[in-house]
Amino acid sequence: MALVPYVENPLPVLSKLHNTSAEFNFANHDLRITQDWKRLGVAAVVWDAAVVLCMYLELERVELKGKVAIELGAGTGLVGIVAALLGAKVTITDREPALDFLSANVKANLPADPLGSASVSELTWGEGLHRYPAGGFDLVFGADIVYLEDTFVPLLQTLEHLCSDATVVLLSSKIRYERDTRFLSMLKQRFTVEEVHYDKQWDIHIYRAHRLPPARRDL
Repeated sequence: MALVPYVENPLPVLSKLHNTSAEFNFANHDLRITQDWKRLGVAAVVWDAAVVLCMYLELERVELKGKVAIELGAGTGLVGIVAALLGAKVTITDREPALDFLSANVKANLPADPLGSASVSELTWGEGLHRYPAGGFDLVFGADIVYLEDTFVPLLQTLEHLCSDATVVLLSSKIRYERDTRFLSMLKQRFTVEEVHYDKQWDIHIYRAHRLPPARRDL
């Protein structure tokens, strides 16, 4: 996620973003997620897309136990934390400036983690991908990570590197602009994409994607 601080917005719908924490209950655990909008901007608040994706993981009974997963642009880390609580071994990633904040949230909400079910790691899309196993993940998560057009190509490069033909990608997003739809079109050139859930209350879409075999990918 972009690390851009913003001034406080007076609109009531955005006021929750300026709270210093947000509380949830997932996987029978009470979670308290620290937020810091003033210091880190959009990377340090819980967006609705993350909450809806967590609900989907829990309520749709996505098979997570024993799976190897990675979260991209994790921000506060909510999705990765919930996936770990549901049994996955998760690498929770974001850009370097957000890592201390992200790590603090993970440690606060997974205090007793003897199996190492969650780890925090730096990942700038399209860079240093050799540090992550090619095709080495069963699941890839992304919540509200599609909004900056300059990141679309490196994000696709990252997804292709992380995914095998069996990997399931789950992207949760509010479709705000035409460019968001353009990203989905770009994704469909390399992945099969289907919408598997729509939350009407929060206007959040969840897409499931699988990497296409090489012969079927558009060049």
